[in-house]
Amino acid sequence: MALRGCGRWALRASALRGGGSGRRHRGHGTDTPQHGALRAALRKIIDREINPFVDKWEEEGQFPAHKVFKTLGQAGFLGVDKPTEYGGMGLDFSYNIAVAEELGSIRCGGIPMAIGVQAGMATPALTRFGSDELRKQFLAPTIAGDFVACLGISEAGAGSDVANIKTTAVKKGDEYVINGGKMWTTSGCQADWMCLLANTSEGPPHRNKSLICLPMDLHGIHIAKKIDKLGMRSSDTAQIFFEDVRVPCKNLIGEEGMGFTYQMLQFQEERLWGVATVLTPLETIIQETIEYTRQRKVFDRSVLHNQVVHFRLAELATELELLRSLLYRTVALYVEGNDVTKFASMAKLKAGRLAREVTDSCLQFWGGMGFTSEVLVSRFYRDLRLMSIGGGTDETMLSIICKFMETLPSK
Repeated sequence: MALRGCGRWALRASALRGGGSGRRHRGHGTDTPQHGALRAALRKIIDREINPFVDKWEEEGQFPAHKVFKTLGQAGFLGVDKPTEYGGMGLDFSYNIAVAEELGSIRCGGIPMAIGVQAGMATPALTRFGSDELRKQFLAPTIAGDFVACLGISEAGAGSDVANIKTTAVKKGDEYVINGGKMWTTSGCQADWMCLLANTSEGPPHRNKSLICLPMDLHGIHIAKKIDKLGMRSSDTAQIFFEDVRVPCKNLIGEEGMGFTYQMLQFQEERLWGVATVLTPLETIIQETIEYTRQRKVFDRSVLHNQVVHFRLAELATELELLRSLLYRTVALYVEGNDVTKFASMAKLKAGRLAREVTDSCLQFWGGMGFTSEVLVSRFYRDLRLMSIGGGTDETMLSIICKFMETLPSK
């Protein structure tokens, strides 16, 4: 099923009617026929346009974002939950999760991560709070895949501690003058624009920050380097400096001083997206390990024949299904309008830990072959460990969960 032209909008109309509504029934995950159609269409693109080239892009250290995003944009996958007037499908967040799960079929972690930045990290604040002019200038071409977007939040001295960023945007006349720098910027080497968080006043750290749409071709923007990383090899990650960069004040997203709040609002969606993207690769790793250990023989019998091996694989598969259930429950609550901060944090915590456990345990069963770059388990051993720090460390997630537990009434 193609999601182009009439087919794309027919899917949207079908999904929003009667029993096939975009609102999922609690407990059924993202498994309605409409979610399934979306997944199937995306899988065709992945199998045809992405997976055949992943090994090459991993070696080169960068995938062609403009080409890949244009393909995805034409099919509607970069604006599943975005307004139709800007080229989106106008579906609910559960469809984003269906897309995120299917992106896990890509045989690396870097490309799904970059797609997540494009579709769910650089654009939510612009969608919710940006002016119509900004949406037409930046959001519409990003959804279409004509623009590559990046997110300018983290700095060398401020990752999860967003309140501690140092980049400034000082208003002079009808322009902001930007100085500072950003670190760990996904797609930063190829981006056409950045959703930039900067200090626009001297006030309290949670009230002095603003989000700005920053074109990346402006004078004074310097891409210092493409960072050489352990994993996520096919996703370019940049260190960027700003030196007296001038941008019109009309590029401000929403209200001045509300940037921190806008950014916090989308963290739960980012965390749920991150959880969804690891489900399929972890499932794939477990299945490939089962097949390999069934064939690999040690001391005249298959490795899988050892009870400790198949018990461990069964345990990991069980943990993965429990994580999937937690994700689906959280998404259902979120679509219904509930605050899911605690459950999203729990899911993110478990996903990060399970990403480490599954990849490490399975890698052991591959023996020396697991140490090579020829097998998928070694690639995901490197890539998926980013789940432990991306979108919040274990300590950050535990702190959030504990905060909510303190509000529980005593028995």
